[in-house]
Amino acid sequence: MVQVVKSGGAILAIIVKHSYCREGIEFMTPSEFSQQLAYMNRDKGHIIKPHVHNIFQRNVYLTQEALFIRKGKIRVDLYDLEKKYILSKILEQGDMILLASGGHGIEMLEQSEIIEVKQGPYAGEMDKVRFAGIKHEEIRVE
Repeated sequence: MVQVVKSGGAILAIIVKHSYCREGIEFMTPSEFSQQLAYMNRDKGHIIKPHVHNIFQRNVYLTQEALFIRKGKIRVDLYDLEKKYILSKILEQGDMILLASGGHGIEMLEQSEIIEVKQGPYAGEMDKVRFAGIKHEEIRVE
């Protein structure tokens, strides 16, 4: 299953659950996203021809990050661009999420291993604004 979380027309997150499966290739992000997400399921013997990527200058205005849950269970709290809480999602081993816009907070519900992929170069604290999240009793998992 693929879940797209939106607020006010903006895509906040794209979640690919570990059970998702289909034949071929599927691009899940709009072409203008600075982080592209695709799913591939190919038969044995399928060949992707060797290639290099051309040097091409891109302007990245927003950091988008992908989280791959290798082990454990987490809750991701999603906020819109105005830092208003929208909803929470539970992710477990094998799931992934592309955090495309808005804000997010994460709580480890079990000991977890996560691989994070995002654009570089790393800008440290200049890349984000921290804010107070929701209270535990306000969490809505959908």
